[in-house]
Amino acid sequence: MVLPEQLLILVALFLALSIIASKVASRSGVPILLLFLALGMLAGSDGPGGIFFDNPWLAQMVGVVALVLILFSGGLDTQLSDVRAVLRPGLSLATVGVVVTACSVGIFMHLTFSFTLYEGILLGAIISSTDAAAVLTLLRGRGVHLKSRLKPLLELESGSNDPMAVFLTVGMIQLIQKPDTSPLVLIPLFVIQMSLGGMAGFIIGRGSAWLINRLRLEYDGLYPVVTLTAALLAYSATTLIGGNGFLAVYLAGLLIGDRKIIHRNSLRRFHDGLAWLAQIAMFLTLGLQVYPSRLPPVVEEGLIVALFLIFVARPLSIGVALLASRRLNWRKRLFVAWVGLRGAAPIILATFPLLAGLQRADEIFHLVFFIVLTSVTIQGMSLSWVARLLRVHAPAPPPTASLAKALEDERLTDNILELVVRPNCSVVGKQLLDLKLPRGVLVVLIGRGRETIIPNGGTLLEAGDLVLLVAQVEERAKVEALFS
Repeated sequence: MVLPEQLLILVALFLALSIIASKVASRSGVPILLLFLALGMLAGSDGPGGIFFDNPWLAQMVGVVALVLILFSGGLDTQLSDVRAVLRPGLSLATVGVVVTACSVGIFMHLTFSFTLYEGILLGAIISSTDAAAVLTLLRGRGVHLKSRLKPLLELESGSNDPMAVFLTVGMIQLIQKPDTSPLVLIPLFVIQMSLGGMAGFIIGRGSAWLINRLRLEYDGLYPVVTLTAALLAYSATTLIGGNGFLAVYLAGLLIGDRKIIHRNSLRRFHDGLAWLAQIAMFLTLGLQVYPSRLPPVVEEGLIVALFLIFVARPLSIGVALLASRRLNWRKRLFVAWVGLRGAAPIILATFPLLAGLQRADEIFHLVFFIVLTSVTIQGMSLSWVARLLRVHAPAPPPTASLAKALEDERLTDNILELVVRPNCSVVGKQLLDLKLPRGVLVVLIGRGRETIIPNGGTLLEAGDLVLLVAQVEERAKVEALFS
């Protein structure tokens, strides 16, 4: 019998190793997904850890809960104003792109290997979901920032394509189990699931934002409990009524993050930390579920399918999904095609056939695992190089001032302005006294290199200065125009 203290030491050890792995990943450029999965496999029954774990139901439960927390955090961190600019291509990638990927992989598997068409499309549906969050983490770790539209487009795709992948996976399992059923039954099922998911996400998202600002809780630590309740309720309640819970939870997070709510930034940080903890638990659990000794038989088949996915299916899905989009040039489209990084979602979806008891479920699970590893290795290791090659990287944003960080959780956030003095700005070389700032505007601090200046009326502004101001909301536009 395992003692609680022994279990807690094991958990602490895994968390410590995961933190070390994140540092190694950020410095070396190795995708963190690889390291987390490697920890799980090393701890498993085939590794030196020797932990026996063969429980697809528990692995799926951990994965689903983790995916809910990750999607909700992703929604909170996504700016709705940025999403609106890429809404049409993003939703096209998340729907049309997923269907094209699933069908192309399915046809390829049917023609090349001994898979039926339905089994091939099931495999394609499982691996159709991308993990752009891992992509953005990799790029940030290597100091690469993407040009406008690319980052929100990838965020929207990764946040909204999981619901479609889940729908297709469940739908194909039903068709395999009931071969006499017409595939056309998936059409009304799709409409019902997405409609209910969208409505539930909208109601819970807007309702939660309204509730947070009116609860007036005596303890600030309870506000994260409210948002966590909203995330779990959005998924579970929507799923129970027949809707798509993953769409609901992402939309709820997106709408809550878009509102001006109490402690918005601290709530984002809480859910970001919770999402990281969920990722660690998910990757370790999925790594334990994999038996490395069962991978060699699927290596050849998995490598062929992974290369087809990377070089044929993904570019084809991008070409079809973005056919009507004229704002993305060929470099950006090519980068989006290369960014089709597969992450934890396909491995979670690969547990669905295991629980359904399909004939080739174990083969599909290990095949998906190998495809994900190949995708992460080939695409993940080369992302920063491809971004620079295609010239889709942008300069790093200016750093955030310490005072702004200290005050960002308060209602003063809307009154704090942080502006950079550009070399060609008209305020360069002028005294603060000569700027004729509007009433109600106060320059609080000036950051100049490593020096922090408390200004007075005679302080001269220089190019590159980071100026922190406090201004009335109605004067923000005038101040920004002065420094533009």
